[in-house]
Amino acid sequence: MSLGKNLQYLRGLSANMTQEALAERLNVSRQTISKWEMDAAKPEMDKALELCIIFNCSLDNLFREEMDRHSKSYSGIRVEEVPAFRYVEYTAISTDPEGDALGRIYRYAKENGIAEPRAIGWDFPNLSVEQINVFKMHGYTAAWILPEGLLPAGLEVKEQPGHRYAAIHIDRPFDNPFVTIPGAYRILGDYMRTNGLKHVENGVIPCFETAGESMDVYLACE
Repeated sequence: MSLGKNLQYLRGLSANMTQEALAERLNVSRQTISKWEMDAAKPEMDKALELCIIFNCSLDNLFREEMDRHSKSYSGIRVEEVPAFRYVEYTAISTDPEGDALGRIYRYAKENGIAEPRAIGWDFPNLSVEQINVFKMHGYTAAWILPEGLLPAGLEVKEQPGHRYAAIHIDRPFDNPFVTIPGAYRILGDYMRTNGLKHVENGVIPCFETAGESMDVYLACE
């Protein structure tokens, strides 16, 4: 655990706040911030509490957590206005729900003459304890983002209004998916908290991932 690395991480999430800008807010010198970030000194309690206010975090976050656990796999953290879109979704509950759900979505697209569909997905949490612990099943919903003007016969079409999302890009997410993908959601949570963004769950898809060799993860925010 390193206070210095945590401070660098939090500054990066705050529109790449400079050491000078942080020093000015705390009424200390830039050299003081530099010493904190090199772990050559620690802030007094009053300054530590001010840091918590500035970055909307706790003392435990600052001093006891390893907040900077992200790797070079992550880039492009941002707030993005996602335009309205129409989609068809399919939920699979199985031992390979992501593959099963995406496979069905790609089949829908192929049947409608679309060779390379835009697909997104998200975890489906509504499983029983027996499904998870006994049958080792999980749930996943995949969605096909419909091209403009296409209305596939026999499929329920849903609409997503345009909305604001916090987003992050992942290179090679499937090299270590059980670490890299949850890590992206954690970083987005830190980013939203640090910048005073509130997660939204009603009226829009609250979170989703794009499909492919690389991935973008999105969390809906106000």
